[in-house]
Amino acid sequence: MTDYDLPAAPHERTPLLIRRCLAYACACLREAREEFGDDQVKAYVSLSFADTEEGLLTSNVTFCTPLPDVRPYIVDLERVTDAAVVEVSVEDCFPGSGRWFGCSSAGCAGGEAAGV
Repeated sequence: MTDYDLPAAPHERTPLLIRRCLAYACACLREAREEFGDDQVKAYVSLSFADTEEGLLTSNVTFCTPLPDVRPYIVDLERVTDAAVVEVSVEDCFPGSGRWFGCSSAGCAGGEAAGV
């Protein structure tokens, strides 16, 4: 998500972009649990500078399910150096999780995540 509607300055752009992406990731993870009973899906939210002329901060959200005998999406998350990356599970999307990336029902539509 490059999200051209956000300010270009990194110090203004970063919190808005991250909140939007975490709100999106949590909404999808909760829906996977509610609709399909799948609580193993993980979301990976990354933040880095786009390889474009503007060089804006951009974020990607990738979803995957860990499977036996299959390499993880990111083998060693702590060793990623070219982007900021967080792995989010559905448990992270509820109050009291210790890492709550959820949002209020009114805030989800606008990308306002709580606890960020």
